[in-house]
Amino acid sequence: MKEYTKSQLALRNGQDREEIWCAYQGLIYDVTSSRLWRNGHHYEHWAGQDLTKELGDAPHTERVFERFKVIGKLTEPF
Repeated sequence: MKEYTKSQLALRNGQDREEIWCAYQGLIYDVTSSRLWRNGHHYEHWAGQDLTKELGDAPHTERVFERFKVIGKLTEPF
């Protein structure tokens, strides 16, 4: 599985490139297809970041990531 740094992940924020990615527990997910992540943000959360610590504030569980394709691993997780 390909590995990405936090800097590489940050470029997939929906602003700098078309891809919209976010990380959770060391895995990077492609959320580009989600209408909820348009323009790189979803409520108060921003794409291109590790959302592991923020999930506790979400109204859903980590199972939401099952809908998205894993792109790679975050080399500097958490």
